[in-house]
Amino acid sequence: MLSPNRARTSLLAGAAAIAGLLLAGLPATVSHAADQESCRPDGLYKTPGVDVPYCSVYDAEGREKMGADHQRRVIGYFTGWRTGKDGTPAYLAPDIPWDKVTHLNYAFAHIDGSNKISVGADSATNAATGMTWPGVNGAEMDPGFSYKGHFNLLNKFKKQHPNVKTLISVGGWAETGGYFDDSGTRVNSGGFYSMATNADGSVNQAGIDIFANSAVDFIRKYGFNGVDIDYEYPTTMKDAGNPLDWSISNARRAGLVKGYAVLMKTLREKLDRAGAADGKHYLLSVAAPSSGYLLRGMETFQVQKYLDYVNIMSYDLHGAWNEYVGPNASLFDDGKDAELAAAGVYSASQYGGIGYLNTDWAYHYFRGSMPAGRINIGLPYYTRGFKNVIGGTDGLWGKAATTNCPAGSGLTKCGDGATGIDNLWHDLDTNGKESPAGSNPMWHAKNLEKGVVGDYVTKYGFPADTRLTGSYARKYDSTLVAPWLWNAEKKVFLSTEDEQSVNAKADYVVANGIGGTMVWELAGDYGWNATKGQYEPGSTLTTAMYEKFKSASPYGATVSNKALPTQAVDIGVEFGEFKLGDSNYPITPKVKITNNTKSALPGGTEFQFDYSTAAPANASDQSGFGAKVISSDHTGSNVGGLKGDFHRVSLKLPSWQSLAPGASVELSFNYYLPVSTPWNWTVNISGTTYSLAGNLGRGTTLVEPGSGGTPTPDPTDPTPTPTPTPGACTAPAWNSTTEYGGGTQVSHKGHSWKAKWWTKGEEPGTTGEWGVWQDLGAC
Repeated sequence: MLSPNRARTSLLAGAAAIAGLLLAGLPATVSHAADQESCRPDGLYKTPGVDVPYCSVYDAEGREKMGADHQRRVIGYFTGWRTGKDGTPAYLAPDIPWDKVTHLNYAFAHIDGSNKISVGADSATNAATGMTWPGVNGAEMDPGFSYKGHFNLLNKFKKQHPNVKTLISVGGWAETGGYFDDSGTRVNSGGFYSMATNADGSVNQAGIDIFANSAVDFIRKYGFNGVDIDYEYPTTMKDAGNPLDWSISNARRAGLVKGYAVLMKTLREKLDRAGAADGKHYLLSVAAPSSGYLLRGMETFQVQKYLDYVNIMSYDLHGAWNEYVGPNASLFDDGKDAELAAAGVYSASQYGGIGYLNTDWAYHYFRGSMPAGRINIGLPYYTRGFKNVIGGTDGLWGKAATTNCPAGSGLTKCGDGATGIDNLWHDLDTNGKESPAGSNPMWHAKNLEKGVVGDYVTKYGFPADTRLTGSYARKYDSTLVAPWLWNAEKKVFLSTEDEQSVNAKADYVVANGIGGTMVWELAGDYGWNATKGQYEPGSTLTTAMYEKFKSASPYGATVSNKALPTQAVDIGVEFGEFKLGDSNYPITPKVKITNNTKSALPGGTEFQFDYSTAAPANASDQSGFGAKVISSDHTGSNVGGLKGDFHRVSLKLPSWQSLAPGASVELSFNYYLPVSTPWNWTVNISGTTYSLAGNLGRGTTLVEPGSGGTPTPDPTDPTPTPTPTPGACTAPAWNSTTEYGGGTQVSHKGHSWKAKWWTKGEEPGTTGEWGVWQDLGAC
């Protein structure tokens, strides 16, 4: 989400990637508090041995309770820097449409030099904890709190609106790899990068523990309902994220993904333990990028299982970091995206004609591993824009080429970003000059559309007699679901949002069972001031979403669209060994299947799983497991939207390859567009189909294959059932000097083994899954 002292306008906001992998085969446990377990959302990781009070937040279907008139989320980012102290319009807690939102994310806290969460030292100038606004109606401090500032006011209004939840958002574009000290100077401390990952690429567990413990203390102290992580970005891509962080992030990039996963798991477990002690469930969310380029570097985004929900930053899809003029946040692809066309995405057969710079594509990416209701799509209440645009239709899909990039951007060739009156919410580059980006609050864009010069322009350094050049005609593309303003005289293109696009996106949320929307940032919304004859900060767009959602049907609460078996077995699946960065194409991870049950899996055992239609139905394996897509909810291009959620894949253990208890087997997988962790796994063992424990499904019972449904003991139970003593092996003992022909069976170290071909002197258990000895299981 960007700068902690300015709007979301960095040139590189969209030019990076995060990373991830792993579908862990964690055992589903029988909860000792069955009533709480019944409220756990489908697919959400549960800290072992902790009775998490899910029912304080979720109902018996695992859906979040937000009030009778809030069937979907409306999450608004509330930024701490619009205090009004610099003369520009303030946006304070009294300005929030409290009856229209469900969640508020305070932006931003940061990670200080000791790896703890912080909003700076307490003082009268600290907007979060010390500032006051004398004479501002509604901004009177509540004396019941020991702190002042925004945090005091947020909690004051929460008393009046108890269904609204608040989360502290940590990081952002400018404070992922450092922080701003109390003087406003940026300290390049390493932030998330060094807190979670050591210089040698190993996980910094000590730093993670310090941060997670401080986050728990922080939300308890200031009355927040959870933590939102905005880490931009834990990626394997070189030169990703803020250029000021590259010296730290690039050196660690081989380990950033693993550090991110451990960070999120640690946060989840510490929040669960704190929630159990406090009698309320604490929320954990992330702001996640949305473009296919960015998500390729996230591998399979393995952290989704730790999150109550994900907020997709489905904006910054086009901007002045390159020359291609397009919408900031289109809902759909139209098959004409100039950036994708130039990259050969539409023409390359392996992509299946799927364009990946749109909200619908990003939603389906995450839908592959999460219920629709645990996903929120992002909407920008700010513009992005270009000047001197050549070609396109009213600028759309034209070009705005230049070689003049802002200092500190790390780029050498940028698009010609709009400036001046068309760039009200601009950032400054590292030389203190205006960064051309066409960034404006939506209320200013509405005034441009009406030809109005608002009285606020003097607060942004423009003369009172400022006049507009040319007219700003509103344009709209119904296939993209994207409005924009086009100034034909100046050749200025400003990508906008308004009632038509927001209503269409709200309809999309309802129709697809999506959890709701997330907005960056609330201060950009607009309302009409008839007295002044101008648009000003308001709540028009937020109200439109509230009206669409208040009587909507309940959101989708299950990962799978089909009923899965209620009996689950403990077979783990991991996606790993991804190549780094730009070498990760095609995407070719190793899939490791581990049999954690007490029974051998015979050759021919079939596994099935789903992966998202965000990638075409051409996934395969290179290891003889016969992986193939057996059904698809969508085929062809995604112009106008993907029509379904999943491709179903089947793969089988080779007929000669049984899998003994405790043994693992690997296969090489291959696909071309990124997907989140493949989910909804099943396995057919000797004619019975089971779910896998790693699905983390609601209402499943962990059993042993062939047990007739007898539950496996809870691994957190202090008195587990003893493991039976195995019987004696009947095959002759292996001898290092004996010659064995193919098909010969021996016993060695409590297991039976079968030679696949002639061998001598090769010890069973040392030759690997593809070696001469096939493990037939314990004996």
